[in-house]
Amino acid sequence: MNVNTNEIWIRGMDLPVRIGVPDEERADWQVLSVDVGMEVAKSFEAMGDEIAKTIDYEAVANRLKALAAERPRHLIETLAAEMAAVVLREFGAIRVTLELRKRILPGVDHVAVRLVRGA
Repeated sequence: MNVNTNEIWIRGMDLPVRIGVPDEERADWQVLSVDVGMEVAKSFEAMGDEIAKTIDYEAVANRLKALAAERPRHLIETLAAEMAAVVLREFGAIRVTLELRKRILPGVDHVAVRLVRGA
């Protein structure tokens, strides 16, 4: 593992989705929460203060919100894997760490899935 990592994080982003195993659960919009960490190939120092040399976190946020809303899904695991693939494929991250949270169980703050993809 490289000790000189350069990461950009989006934390606590709300994602309006239709998700759940029962049809009734998918019928209504819910709001999930996601943290997305993206490791960039260049050091921050090598970016020369140019947006074109980094990951545009606003573009990532907008793309992930659109992805989440585009169709209903049964599992948060499916959505998490799709989101990680988009970040790697479309935004040039070399590694993505993602935690997706859903408030669904009574008496429980949230359930979550976490994945790491890439280098």
